[in-house]
Amino acid sequence: MPSGGTVAYTGGYEPLRGVQMSAAYHSILDISMDVRGGLFMRQLHHRCAILLGLGAVVWALLGRFRYALPVLGLAAAAALGGYGSADDLLSGTFLARVPIPVWYGLHLLAALAVGAVLVISSRREAARQPRTGGFVAVTLGLTAMLIFLL
Repeated sequence: MPSGGTVAYTGGYEPLRGVQMSAAYHSILDISMDVRGGLFMRQLHHRCAILLGLGAVVWALLGRFRYALPVLGLAAAAALGGYGSADDLLSGTFLARVPIPVWYGLHLLAALAVGAVLVISSRREAARQPRTGGFVAVTLGLTAMLIFLL
């Protein structure tokens, strides 16, 4: 459960052991340092979020304004919610007064909304202009390449 309560760090990173921090930040350190593959998953999540934002910008530049701008706005809300729930970048700002569970909920709701908008727009575009198997393969290959390069 996300929390803004203060706890002492008890994880595997020795220099921080015993330091008081928020439970949310403690959770992030646990995932990054103590869970096998946790840091990789956090980095992959971040890279995919950047890729989503870049994709929405390209989508808008191609003239697909009907769905690109809502996706870009929802992605920005999800990013802000993700940073707020981590409790490491917003500390000391006026946004730090918002409870961490609210940030976490914003992040999840915005991510679900982005997914819904993308599915709806994809279905409507595919109905107008069907995709070929080669196009889908190239798109998936480029996406995988960008994920690992970013």
